[in-house]
Amino acid sequence: MLGRLFSRFGPDFAVDLGTANTLIAAPGDGVVLDEPSVVAVEEGTTRVLAGGCAVGHLARQMLGRTPQSVSVVRPLQDGVITDFELCEAMLRYFLRKAQRSAWGGGPRVLVGVPGCITPVERRAVFNSAERAGARQVYLIAEAQAAAIGAGLPIIEPVASMICDIGGGTTEVAVLSLGEIVSSRSVRIGGDAMDQAIIGYLRRHYNLRVGQSAAEQLRIAVGSAYPLDEELTEEVRGLDAITGLPRKATITSEEVREALADPLDCIVDGIKQTLDQCNPDLGADLVDNGLVLAGGGALLRSLEHFVHQQTGLPTRVADEPLSAVARGALACMESFDKWRPVLQSSDNDI
Repeated sequence: MLGRLFSRFGPDFAVDLGTANTLIAAPGDGVVLDEPSVVAVEEGTTRVLAGGCAVGHLARQMLGRTPQSVSVVRPLQDGVITDFELCEAMLRYFLRKAQRSAWGGGPRVLVGVPGCITPVERRAVFNSAERAGARQVYLIAEAQAAAIGAGLPIIEPVASMICDIGGGTTEVAVLSLGEIVSSRSVRIGGDAMDQAIIGYLRRHYNLRVGQSAAEQLRIAVGSAYPLDEELTEEVRGLDAITGLPRKATITSEEVREALADPLDCIVDGIKQTLDQCNPDLGADLVDNGLVLAGGGALLRSLEHFVHQQTGLPTRVADEPLSAVARGALACMESFDKWRPVLQSSDNDI
């Protein structure tokens, strides 16, 4: 009984378990961990290298540069867990790193999840977090957490709209009175943008590049809308015909052309969400507009592109990368207030 009582005094953590990055926030400290969601293991096994520490930044440095005996794995794809054991190992490492004190029991954890998650995928999140050491696990929709983190007045009787563009999914939602009124979850995000760039370079330049190079190109010169001054960037890869290394100079116009399809899918998700709204809520959005969050929101001029396509006033949230983690943290700090909208595991203690 003493151990059971003692376990109640563990810390609280808000977790944005993302396809590309995992963020952990703690009450009073804000975001305490922000690392890539990658793990390095021995090929054909689930044994994490470096004594279980080849996770996050260390593993990301190995991506695309490992010998055949080593694999760098992303345990999540399209916002959901695809490798349970490695996700558990990654979460255990991150939670221990975020928990500054060795005293106390396991943490109480609130995890942001995509709206398109299935019951099986939801159970996988509960199980992975519990096996990673959490004493209690709660889930919140990423769109709801992002809206709270972006400072939208979602508890008021007016419509607020959020579009959270992550690595694997884009979450779009209209909220009012603290709950989601209409939503759409699209399995398109930063990864799909990078794959579109990879395909474009292969088709137009016969150049093979990795996902890291495509991501760097998107960050360096990518845009969703014509720029006042277009940019250029040099990219290196392998010639698809000769197999020899070479480089090419790519313009922001070309990257924008490559990103057309994934951006159109995101806009379609926004339009479908609006179509589900009743007229009164839709009327609120004419003035209140749409807020962009997530890493994908950092794409240059994305707000201008969305405004052009939808007619809604559009802006990028402050600190869009951490919006989900900060919103989930706000829920943890006012847990009793937000408890009714959280999903809990079956074995709460």
